[in-house]
Amino acid sequence: MNNKATISIDCNSASEHTINPYLFGHFVEDIRDHMEAMLAFPLKDMDFESEAGGTSGVSGSWYTYTNGRNTKYALEASAPKHSGRAQRIRILSDDEAYAGIAQRIALKGPKNYSVKLVIRTSIEFNYVIVEAVDRSNQERLGLERIEVNSHNWREYEAVLAVSRDCADAEFRVYVPSEHPRWKDSVSTGMLWIDHVSLLPEDHIGMVKREVVEMTRDLNAGMMRLAGNYISAYHFEHGIGPVLERPVMFNEAWGGWTSKYFGTDEFIAFCRELKVEPLICVNDGSGTPEEAAAWVEYCNGSTDTPMGAQRAANGHPEPYDVKYWEIGNEVWGAWQVGSVTGEQFARRMLPIIKAMKKIDPSIVILACGHTDQEWNRAVLDIAGEHIDYLTLHLYHGYNRFGMDRNTPEDERYKAMAAYSEWTRLNLEETKEQIFANLKHCHVKLAITEYNTMYYPNNIRRGLPDEHTLGAAVANAANLNEMLRASDIVHIGSFSDLVNGWLGGCIRVGDYYADQYCGKVPGWSGHPLKVYGTPTYEVMKLYAGREISHMLPVNVECGTFAVQSNKPAPIDLDALPDLDVAACTNKDRSTITLFIVNRSLQEVRAALDLGELQASKDTVLYEITGESEWDINSVFAPDCISCKSSSIPFEAWKAGYPLRPASVYALEIRTK
Repeated sequence: MNNKATISIDCNSASEHTINPYLFGHFVEDIRDHMEAMLAFPLKDMDFESEAGGTSGVSGSWYTYTNGRNTKYALEASAPKHSGRAQRIRILSDDEAYAGIAQRIALKGPKNYSVKLVIRTSIEFNYVIVEAVDRSNQERLGLERIEVNSHNWREYEAVLAVSRDCADAEFRVYVPSEHPRWKDSVSTGMLWIDHVSLLPEDHIGMVKREVVEMTRDLNAGMMRLAGNYISAYHFEHGIGPVLERPVMFNEAWGGWTSKYFGTDEFIAFCRELKVEPLICVNDGSGTPEEAAAWVEYCNGSTDTPMGAQRAANGHPEPYDVKYWEIGNEVWGAWQVGSVTGEQFARRMLPIIKAMKKIDPSIVILACGHTDQEWNRAVLDIAGEHIDYLTLHLYHGYNRFGMDRNTPEDERYKAMAAYSEWTRLNLEETKEQIFANLKHCHVKLAITEYNTMYYPNNIRRGLPDEHTLGAAVANAANLNEMLRASDIVHIGSFSDLVNGWLGGCIRVGDYYADQYCGKVPGWSGHPLKVYGTPTYEVMKLYAGREISHMLPVNVECGTFAVQSNKPAPIDLDALPDLDVAACTNKDRSTITLFIVNRSLQEVRAALDLGELQASKDTVLYEITGESEWDINSVFAPDCISCKSSSIPFEAWKAGYPLRPASVYALEIRTK
């Protein structure tokens, strides 16, 4: 095997185009536990929207908390204007019991939590108790008495001081047994709860502080709000006073769409991170008028109907959202309103017209596909009216006819070869775009990409999507996107937090999928927030000062992938090293992104031609003991990025690159 390589860079031929910082974007979607993991609220089912569980008459994640033999529970209509349901609790005076509801949660401490209750009570009630205890030993973690002063619906707020971390706590809202009893037990002793929430004092825009800080380090450039749920999402349900927003069933993924993270919260999230927002509009069950109204809500002045509504919601200044995507995987049967490419293009035209009538300056992204027949129809019918065609690139073992029974080495090599499919998809789509002058202006946006294990409804053991090998595959994907950055301007890694298997920031459980299989938090570390190896890759790439591409030639050994079915690409001799070379604006720094895809160490020698380099280089390295290494709540830093100073002379002589590893080398030039 050839374990030597030479990397030659043409330092005098920088690309004319500039690498778009939006290439390193990210993606939020209301999928499975994405919002639950991302948002700072520790409680679930805060508005009692779920069906009653069993025969208890208690909503969703809540359960009864009473020692009364005759305490009755039921769900009924919520407070006026509010959504969800109200939890009714009827307490019998003669029981002399405590009665309320409770939920199993994880809490951080010492920390203050803002408590919000919307309740009404019988006139005999003077107060209710909110309390947190450790479930293992009943140690009290915090207690607050909330005085009640109305028989009608009222909102009450308090501060609950939680004394310490507790991964397995119980939160309670109840009338205590020592509360004065009432004489008439026929029609009194009633407590209704419409809403109950906890929010830690260190939240940032209702998002977990740790998630915001980790996302800030990603230097994302752009943040996308989209996903399958968008095709049945109506934005007007996610604006205005939060408690008055309707509860929407998530038609794509099941469960409830989070009403706590709508348009205003998404824009606040983007502004906190100083990134450009990208919003995908509903073309599945929506209308052109609805899409136009969303643009007006975001960009209209206060003289417009929706701009005035935005101002009434506390945001008088326009958001100026420039990038708008129409359709998310409209070609997929799992998409609400799925149609053919021709039908989508014709359906899209009046949507574009309506949106641009509101704001002619917006940039339009249209749903594309790796199937070029779809792209041909979209471009031929609507190409003159769009600015970007989108691609979603999820390459899995199914492309190679592999499964979990395939030997590990072969599975890893298939994963490392995913970028070859990315290159094929980009080249075919570029050819389609340039086939006609009327749409040759169109650029590409890869608005979702990640590694996958197929079939992705089979999840056993540790997820390949989170291994060092997956990080290698995603780094190679980024190199392909950089090499095509003259036409690929936007990238959105899928997903940001938990969600499906792909989230690069993980909250809680050891296994990646907290929706199927193991119960969330079964590891005993539900509060742990950490990054996957791919998180380290995304942070590494986006954190470098790069503006232009440089030609690079690599001579190295090769590896082969033993595909079990025919492939449109040659898998017999794939280069061990995948290298992309970049420079900054003033050409003072050269950055090499080097991915050693092979399972052997490669000694790489650098050739900069006549260019003089500074004495030392800075090397960033993401590596591990095995390509199957993974970060988890037990070892969150197993794979991390480390930097070191390496003499340039060592690179001229040949520097060892570890197997299945990712590098960024920064060279200061003279």
